[in-house]
Amino acid sequence: MAKSPMQIIGAMRTDPGLVRELNEDAVAWITPQDTNVAASQGSLALVADGMGGHAAGEVASALAAEVIRRVYYDLKGPAPKILAMAFSEANRAIIDYAAAHPECKGMGTTCTVVAFRDDKAWLGHVGDSRAYLLRKDRFMQLTEDQTLVAKMVREGSMTKEEASHSPVQNVILQALGAVSQIKPMITSSGIPLQSGDVLILCSDGLFNMVPDTAIADIAGRLPPQEACDALIEAALAQGGHDNASLGVFIVDAQAETKTATEPTTRRIKLPIEQSR
Repeated sequence: MAKSPMQIIGAMRTDPGLVRELNEDAVAWITPQDTNVAASQGSLALVADGMGGHAAGEVASALAAEVIRRVYYDLKGPAPKILAMAFSEANRAIIDYAAAHPECKGMGTTCTVVAFRDDKAWLGHVGDSRAYLLRKDRFMQLTEDQTLVAKMVREGSMTKEEASHSPVQNVILQALGAVSQIKPMITSSGIPLQSGDVLILCSDGLFNMVPDTAIADIAGRLPPQEACDALIEAALAQGGHDNASLGVFIVDAQAETKTATEPTTRRIKLPIEQSR
């Protein structure tokens, strides 16, 4: 008997929070309608957390989302190579846009991507947004925070408790648009998926407000859209100090194709031409 392809049932949501006027986050969940493209390249989801003040952060995160989407589906080849090229192109696009628009000088964005392809999850990551995997009763953070305090914790020069109160806890070591050469974390081999796996992407405005135990509990027992709504409400209940964005994706070997997609919850406005 032929193996049935796994289906991904997902949803995303982004919210400005209760303090900030602008939402500088961007989310995208792309599931190709062309069956040939879907079979060869699968679906793609990402969370980008922009920075730079005014509207610049919003421009950077939207650029990252659109350029990564375009490059990923325009190119053919192994997922790690395509993701690396997509991150490089997004980094260049943000730098070029800032150079042409002085009001956007210094803008950048985190970006965490998961490509669902060949019954595996392929990750690309820059910054401090996160990807998690919930498998049965085990909750794992798949990405490493590229921040100064996280680096110090890994090196043993700071405890997690000290990091949570550090005045430099928001210092990010890598971001798209910050420097001409970046080193994104790209998984060299995909994570084999199992039916029932739950993957979560989120910005720091979510995980800084909602503890991992609550993220795992809510994402593990609710359908994706309800889980997104409940987790945003949980972040708002804790003060909603930052923009909060997330995606929840369930792996289902028995799902019907028609139930495998839900629309992206925020339309991305592309600020530059993509003809080159």
